[in-house]
Amino acid sequence: MNKIRTPCIGICSTTSVGDPICRGCKRYAFEVINWNAYSDAEKLAVLERVEKLNVQILENRLELVSEARLREGLRNRRVPFDETRSPYCWIHNLLKRCHNRIESLQEFGLAIRPDYNHCSLAELCEQIDREILSLCEAHFDRYLAVPESRVADLG
Repeated sequence: MNKIRTPCIGICSTTSVGDPICRGCKRYAFEVINWNAYSDAEKLAVLERVEKLNVQILENRLELVSEARLREGLRNRRVPFDETRSPYCWIHNLLKRCHNRIESLQEFGLAIRPDYNHCSLAELCEQIDREILSLCEAHFDRYLAVPESRVADLG
């Protein structure tokens, strides 16, 4: 089995500004910090969670017209991507790293879905980021946060 690589895309906000969720790869701060100590199963669980959240939001807004053009564009722009993950994860990386330098999504084999045609790419990226972060926060609150009643018991 291949070594499971970090999903870091080089814009980590957990280590640089102390965010609880990375604005780049969308891992929680404790996952970024402990990544190298995780087993392959733990790493896969993190990657699969992040993938589901990315796909849920991005698929609704963007159509992947050509995976080959997307792949070529990512390589040309030197945007890291994991070929074992959904192309919508690759799109997330592209938008996070390059959205302000993209003149046309068609160059990357992408099209904005009709319901979002009224949005500029900058607005769309902001919406996408906000919604993915919101889903990450909701996931944390539901599955990972220690309930206040439990914290009181520990104190």
